Amino acid sequence: MDKVFEIYDRAYKQLFSNKTIFKQLIQSFVHEPWVEKVDFEKIELVNKTFISAKYRKKESDLIYRLNFEDSELYIYLLLEFQSNPDKFMAVRVLNYITSLYLELIKEKGENVKLPPIFPIVLYNGDKKWTYSNQIQDLIENGNITGEYALNFRYLLLKENEYSLKSLLKIGNIVSTLFLSEAHYDLELLKDELLKLYDNEHDKIACKIFFNFFQQLYLNEKIEKIDYNEIENVYTSKEEINNMLLKAIRKEKENIRLEGRLEGRLEGKAEGRTEALQNKAVKLLSKKFGNISAELEEKIRNCSELESLDQIIDNIFDLASLVEVEKIFAKK
Repeated sequence: MDKVFEIYDRAYKQLFSNKTIFKQLIQSFVHEPWVEKVDFEKIELVNKTFISAKYRKKESDLIYRLNFEDSELYIYLLLEFQSNPDKFMAVRVLNYITSLYLELIKEKGENVKLPPIFPIVLYNGDKKWTYSNQIQDLIENGNITGEYALNFRYLLLKENEYSLKSLLKIGNIVSTLFLSEAHYDLELLKDELLKLYDNEHDKIACKIFFNFFQQLYLNEKIEKIDYNEIENVYTSKEEINNMLLKAIRKEKENIRLEGRLEGRLEGKAEGRTEALQNKAVKLLSKKFGNISAELEEKIRNCSELESLDQIIDNIFDLASLVEVEKIFAKK
């Protein structure tokens, strides 16, 4: 296997095998109505590949199974690393899709309906992609077969065609990846990495993204001095983050002790309830900034210790205040 491809294959597969990064790709770059209806909490990476031997040095694939309303939806993601765009990409992608369908028939039997599959090709080459993503455009006189004409196309995401302005506006891991590939600027990249650390709650995803730059350095796509600066930004921010996590962890233990102590001292459940209400508000404000008056009111009116304990116990895992709202919605 070619060393350049091997590095990209490993790095990109690791990136998009992370569910947070994959979710960002779909929500930020796939503008289809069904995206809003997908339950991204239950997505599953399928351990299969359908790349033919001929193309294994040029591309890689990932397959995700998603819950969509009361059924399933598959996303087939083809990672395209070859420098020259492929005119007949639509034919190859169709072959991979039909291969996946045949595999599903084999697994599920012939008495079930097949799930929808959404095909995506992610191209990170430097050359402009000018070929059609519609298979019918590749067939001479394809319309003469009328309603029996083959009709298939895939979604093509071309990293080098997203503007710098649009990527900065998105401001997540995937947009920063595209920025580093198509608009490489060290100072700008350092700024975006700092923002990611402040805004991205999934620190594991951030670490995976940093590993991507290690691969770029090994591939000599970025200079050693650039890599060292990126590493300094990352490690400094990580040290600050670790200190903050330790402080929050200590605060969490204090909260639990204070809640139990206040409850015992007052001899009433109300003592512990009020203590936990106060501490839940304090913890959420520390992690997310000012919380809304409506949410604070819900917390202070909550008399269920289980809900309050759930907020405090899971403070590290809560990605947003929306998840806090869900805790109350379940009651």
